[in-house]
Amino acid sequence: MARLPRLAVAGFPHHVIHRGNNRELVFRDTADHQQWLDLLVEAAQHEKLAVHAYVLMPDHVHLLATPETDSGLSRTMQAIGRRYVPAYNRRHGRRGALWEGRYRATLLQPERYLLPCMAYIDLNPVRAGLVARAADYPWSSHAHYAGLRVEKWLKPHPEYWQLGNTPFAREARYVELVAQGLVAAQTDTLGDAVLKGWALGDRAFLEKLQQQTARRLTRGKAGRPASSARVP
Repeated sequence: MARLPRLAVAGFPHHVIHRGNNRELVFRDTADHQQWLDLLVEAAQHEKLAVHAYVLMPDHVHLLATPETDSGLSRTMQAIGRRYVPAYNRRHGRRGALWEGRYRATLLQPERYLLPCMAYIDLNPVRAGLVARAADYPWSSHAHYAGLRVEKWLKPHPEYWQLGNTPFAREARYVELVAQGLVAAQTDTLGDAVLKGWALGDRAFLEKLQQQTARRLTRGKAGRPASSARVP
């Protein structure tokens, strides 16, 4: 069965994952992390991509972002790859592909899934056993939303603004939300959707979204069984 094209619709938040080839490390030191972030900031600004959240794991990346155009997300990821991979290979004396082919992405209904997806991204290092708390991991957007660091290039989504009337209230409520964590069903749903590329939302949301794209949004009843692959 031919692979479906990636789902990309302007004006909606997209959850993205890009993994290293064969789970190879894509970040080995501070310079790697900082260069990738610098390239993201530059490309996102050029392509009018509003980045809401991120985490740079040793062997993969998660993003939550809203493109202003249908091509903004893919063009941003391509721009980063064109410059990051050659620089990474030179720095670490390696050759060949760095990433596991194309990135994976899904589109989210913000009212239901945006804040849980932000928590999912923040908690990735905790689930992987790298840190005990989301606040302990330096390469994610959690510190910005928790009031521990300012990253002016990040664009909080309106759903985040609804957490409180003041910056302190929003930060405290968000920290509480992440500390509460996600139930297993939420983690599985978010991970499965980004891996397989199906949109996440209620029936009304999906029916309205389908009017804006010819690409199928959900898995049909017929077809091959679901893959057992899991995403971190």
